[in-house]
Amino acid sequence: MAKPIKETPVLSGKDAKNFMKNLQSSASKKLDAATRARIKTSFDKLNSIAQF
Repeated sequence: MAKPIKETPVLSGKDAKNFMKNLQSSASKKLDAATRARIKTSFDKLNSIAQF
């Protein structure tokens, strides 16, 4: 039997400020072409062997 999922705690104070700061800075970052190609190659490889 599955265990019940607990509620997600609400961030407040310093933790909330750090979270929002990290969220905003990561939203503006873009991956370079080499990293994007490596991720796509890995995805294609995993997708070819996946059986759903």
